[in-house]
Amino acid sequence: SAYRLCTLRNLPSLLARTLTSGTSGSSVFPDMSEVRSRLRDIVGASTNWRDHVQAMQERKALHTLLAKRQEDLPPRRMKDSYLEVILPLGSQPEIREKYLNVHNSVRFGRILEDLDSLGVLICYTHTKQEMQPRSPLSIVTALVDKINLCKKIIYPDCDIKFTGNVSWVGKTSMEVKMHMLQLHDGDYSPVLDATFVMVARDPENKRPAFVNPLVPETPEEEEIFKQGELNKLKRIDFSTASLLKMAPTAEERNIVHDIFLNTLDTRQEGEGTVSFRSRKLPPNSVWMEDAKLKGLQICHPQERNIFNRIFGGFLMRKAFELGWATACSYGGSRPFIVSVDDIMFQRPVEVGSLLLLSGQVCYTEKNYIQVRVHSEVYDADTREHNTTNIFHFTFMSENEVPRVVPKTYG
Repeated sequence: SAYRLCTLRNLPSLLARTLTSGTSGSSVFPDMSEVRSRLRDIVGASTNWRDHVQAMQERKALHTLLAKRQEDLPPRRMKDSYLEVILPLGSQPEIREKYLNVHNSVRFGRILEDLDSLGVLICYTHTKQEMQPRSPLSIVTALVDKINLCKKIIYPDCDIKFTGNVSWVGKTSMEVKMHMLQLHDGDYSPVLDATFVMVARDPENKRPAFVNPLVPETPEEEEIFKQGELNKLKRIDFSTASLLKMAPTAEERNIVHDIFLNTLDTRQEGEGTVSFRSRKLPPNSVWMEDAKLKGLQICHPQERNIFNRIFGGFLMRKAFELGWATACSYGGSRPFIVSVDDIMFQRPVEVGSLLLLSGQVCYTEKNYIQVRVHSEVYDADTREHNTTNIFHFTFMSENEVPRVVPKTYG
């Protein structure tokens, strides 16, 4: 799969070369701290928590700058939103500590935070209005469609480069493709590809807002745009086929029933006495209910985004770290992240919330472990629990792992 990944990435790197040739030619790239300060400037966000109400009030006045329809906005090209950003782990050792894990490689949760910030800045670059320093749009992460890695280790002492641009646009949503490369022997080699979906909303983040249309210019760009359209249709199909809306297919029912039959305890006397409740665990297996870990976060102001909600990257980092710990305790050896899929941001998380995270091994095969992390907020005033996100992580363990087996139909 790593081979397939790295051949697939030839298309984006081809595009990257054509896009870079269209940029200003400056060799000094911004770093991640500059990305975050640019975002604060674009939104007019306060750096002081006590002033945030005032800062949000001032944003209301930007309503007048919103387009009434998409046709009123100037079309943009892919190269217009193309950005390159450096994470100078090699050349600036002082920032290394924040990114370091105990295995002397880079914390992947920190990379998720950086990708989230960069994705938002790319969308603001796509929708930038000339002569207007403040954007009337609130751009938020709706979905992490996919992150694929083709390197097991990210080194903590070599510079990292992120590149990305808007790859598809709907009426109010934008798909962003990002790539991460790391410097080795004077060359940047690919580490991961990421696809995020961002949505634009009004200045108060209450209603959808129109974004500039995207015009592909070359056959490569047409191909990437077409893929974005297919991704969108796939997401629609996937949501309509959810088990909460639709019964399992015949094939799915057979799989579930086979698993159930494999766990029936038939040692009891006679066929008639086998009960639904008498279940036995097959050899080298673990019940799914015994492959869980839970965590709790108090959402402090430090973790807020430019709209004074909890930063999506922080939620991803915390969910990833719990997912990693779940895979680590299940497999009994160090797991490596292979892929991140379908992170849905269902509702914003307010500062001050209690964030409850629940990690669950939901599938295993050989030395692969699939972990689902469910995240919900608890409001102490209303005593309500609400789902905010569901995360899916695929890990590869150093050793083969036991099979995870569900006990209940759910």
